[in-house]
Amino acid sequence: MKPPLLVLIHLSDTSKATISAQYEILYAPDRPRRAEMIAGPAKKVAVVLTNGSTGLTADEMRALPYLQLVCALGAGYENIDVAHAEAHGIEIATGAGTNEDCVADHAMGLLLATVRHIPALDKVTRDGGWRENLPLQPQLAGKRLGIVGLGGIGKKIARRAAGFDIELAYCNRKKRDDVDFHYFPDVAQLAAWADFIIVAAPGGAETRHLISERVINELGPRGYLVNIGRGSIVDTAALGRALAEGRLAGAGLDVYESEPKPPQELIGLSNVVLTPHIAGWSPESIDASIRQFLRNCEEHFAAAEPVVRA
Repeated sequence: MKPPLLVLIHLSDTSKATISAQYEILYAPDRPRRAEMIAGPAKKVAVVLTNGSTGLTADEMRALPYLQLVCALGAGYENIDVAHAEAHGIEIATGAGTNEDCVADHAMGLLLATVRHIPALDKVTRDGGWRENLPLQPQLAGKRLGIVGLGGIGKKIARRAAGFDIELAYCNRKKRDDVDFHYFPDVAQLAAWADFIIVAAPGGAETRHLISERVINELGPRGYLVNIGRGSIVDTAALGRALAEGRLAGAGLDVYESEPKPPQELIGLSNVVLTPHIAGWSPESIDASIRQFLRNCEEHFAAAEPVVRA
């Protein structure tokens, strides 16, 4: 008999089939089913599969007395109550590293689409327009790119950006000794230096509204912002005002505070490119994430003794 697994996120049929070879899936990718499962059918699960955005609360963990392992499919885990898990011997595992290439690719795609105004140019062309009547858009070569959060994804973005002959700098919790890019300890200082900012930092209370109105103003009317980190990092209201008033040239966002609903402050603006939190999704990255999840489970249960909590 296969052990039960509570899944709180959307999975494709292919991913479900792969996991089903080892687990009986209790599928609850929305709030109503989630509450129903945790209140009854999932009582005996030892493993929960979630992600950073969807998370798992302390109350939910308390309702699962056999819980041993909470897995985040991606790298983020900001909405998993780590403190409660650690206090009660529940292990947290992530899929860090499985989608770094995909996210870095998407970040550069958003930067190009935003700076070169590609979605708007596509529409103009389809409507019969031509180049002589259009404003010129800047190139990437010769510009300055600041990366906020130089972790695994940030470093891969930097590697790709270097191919565009861009000067690089970064802001991080601390200076790294494995890169020679210019380091700024303060994100506003980085924004004042940069032509473009790509946000690749994790979410959570420490980074909430890190990209504030002050930072946006420092980036300035010729600056462009891309966010593939977490929506909470950018003050959406401040961003909307700056874009509407011409205090920022453009923005490309894969994540936003209102998701899954689109940000109302931005959807009417022509200098914004939006994608639906899909930067880390590709056939290759999802397959790698599922395989990492199964490895995390295998390694945990190879080492762990069964635990039951009252």
